[in-house]
Amino acid sequence: MPDSISEEASLFAIFHRLAGILLSAFLITGLTVTASAQAVYEPARGTAERSEILNAVRPMLEARVGPPVEFVVNWMRSGSGWAFVVLSPQRPGGGAIDLFQTAFSEQAEYMDGATTFALLRFQYDRWNLIDFAVGPTDAFWHGDPLYARLPPGLVR
Repeated sequence: MPDSISEEASLFAIFHRLAGILLSAFLITGLTVTASAQAVYEPARGTAERSEILNAVRPMLEARVGPPVEFVVNWMRSGSGWAFVVLSPQRPGGGAIDLFQTAFSEQAEYMDGATTFALLRFQYDRWNLIDFAVGPTDAFWHGDPLYARLPPGLVR
């Protein structure tokens, strides 16, 4: 217990300074987290990143519907090493893909077209397909703990 009022004032000053330092550290950390959360963006047309993301999805889809496949990008966001895309696949020149003539032939009538949703992660110097759905009839990612950990704004 302090012996005098001056010792009490000194302890208060030390506590006040320590609290200020801790608050500053907390605010700086909080701003860093907020800044990285806001770093989600749409890769511009013609950029290498956009092409690399689409090219990472293409083999999975071509294995199921047959090559060649082009994409109309409905939604593409990237940030913090993650990317999420919603794509409308088509044949070159805009030709429709007949799901009844693909690996989806038995499910085609229950699918919502060939719209493709894909989650990718940039690791090992390339984009890697982590999760996907072709023609889902609902937002399959809701409730999945992996998607809850993604940067805000990445997923529709």
